[in-house]
Amino acid sequence: MTLRRTPEEREALRRAKATLDALDFYSTPVKIEHVRILHVPWLFKLPWFRRFHGYEMGPLILIKRPLYQCSPGLIAHELCHVWQDQDHRLRMWWSYVTSGYARNPHEIEARKAGAAA
Repeated sequence: MTLRRTPEEREALRRAKATLDALDFYSTPVKIEHVRILHVPWLFKLPWFRRFHGYEMGPLILIKRPLYQCSPGLIAHELCHVWQDQDHRLRMWWSYVTSGYARNPHEIEARKAGAAA
């Protein structure tokens, strides 16, 4: 893992941000200055994470496969969660407790972002 973003990481974030900017879900655009994409395959071997290909934790986008193997849709999906976290962190996280995963409005929104990429 490098301490600085790679050119590929910067480009993936730039493309995903362009997708989200076109969707205009929130009044303030997503900020990507401190967002990192980290390849952490060991995490996705843990029981809770096995079903995911990517996971957002604040400004971190954690991915199961190397970035070059990830679709732009996956990065846009996870960056949408970063955006939600930036816009309304507590409401977003609480929605997973109250609504679950499949029909969660934040998950539906992130799926739209991924499909738009």
